[in-house]
Amino acid sequence: MQSYPSTRASSRVRSLSNGVQVSTSPIATRKSDLESTPVGPEAHAAIHIGRCALITGAASGIGFALAKELAGHGLRIVLADIHEDDLKLAQEEIADIAGPQNVLAVKADVSKIEEVIKLRDQVFETFGEVNLLFNNAGINDHGGSLSNPENWRKVMDVNLFGVLNMVQTFVPSMIHQENPSLIVNTGSKQGTTNPPGNAAYNASKAGVRILTENLAHDLRNADSKVTAHLFIPGWVYTKLTGAITADGLGEKPRGAATAEDTVRFMLEKVKEGKFYIICPDNETSEDLDRLRIKWAAGDLVEGRPALSRWHPDWKPAYEQYIESGLSHFEERRHEKERTHHMPNPLADNL
Repeated sequence: MQSYPSTRASSRVRSLSNGVQVSTSPIATRKSDLESTPVGPEAHAAIHIGRCALITGAASGIGFALAKELAGHGLRIVLADIHEDDLKLAQEEIADIAGPQNVLAVKADVSKIEEVIKLRDQVFETFGEVNLLFNNAGINDHGGSLSNPENWRKVMDVNLFGVLNMVQTFVPSMIHQENPSLIVNTGSKQGTTNPPGNAAYNASKAGVRILTENLAHDLRNADSKVTAHLFIPGWVYTKLTGAITADGLGEKPRGAATAEDTVRFMLEKVKEGKFYIICPDNETSEDLDRLRIKWAAGDLVEGRPALSRWHPDWKPAYEQYIESGLSHFEERRHEKERTHHMPNPLADNL
């Protein structure tokens, strides 16, 4: 597999095409329901003016939100998507932010290795390196355990093998780059807690989790400047999850998060070095996510029935577990607050 030499990006300060100066300040998260930790002083080293971000599934939703965020911070952006009309519109909007010379849009089907190889060649010929690889392309066609084998193949080809194609085509070159780089693969809570209803999608995202865990392990042992991260969004209102009307997406439900807030949460956790980036939304807290994941793992450890969370005989036990767990988390928070505000009896003697 061909590797490409690193090209050091220019660090000069430039103005955006709309006349606004590019900010070299770190990416910051908004004050929102998704904010769980204070914003630190620096962004990840790969997120730097002049560096290159490649985003699949970039024409809408989370991918497009990330492209806008990174373009605003001076990164060069590669937009890859299978939907040509949406891709053209996305390219125009990102070019307004970053300047047309800093945007490359490529129609690509990540499930087809030959198209991924062509994408790699275009990207390295144009920008010389990839510092952030965001594997986000995905579909949500239904496939039950006893139905829709055609959908199973489509979902696996895009959601799992699409990520594998991108990783195995781009990462060998990224390892040899001079600048630090990172890979973020989009998983799903459905690939972790496995709710019944769409086994094909759940299995594809469980596969992404396992692939990304092994990739992170391999990169760590190779002592490379590349890190891998698993991005697990919450309920985000996008074309993949929302209702489509003649005028586009319908009104965002109150419990759903925006793609923009989700992207900022993800970037903050990447900066902190987190591998598992499990995003809350406006309906499901981080505490509830933790408890659901622990219960799912407990099915295996404790020998409960498969998917016991949805088993009628286990429903009371699950509900009690959640209620008790949330109370425990709340008590711990209150205790920390009391300790933090407790007066120091030695203070007057200092």
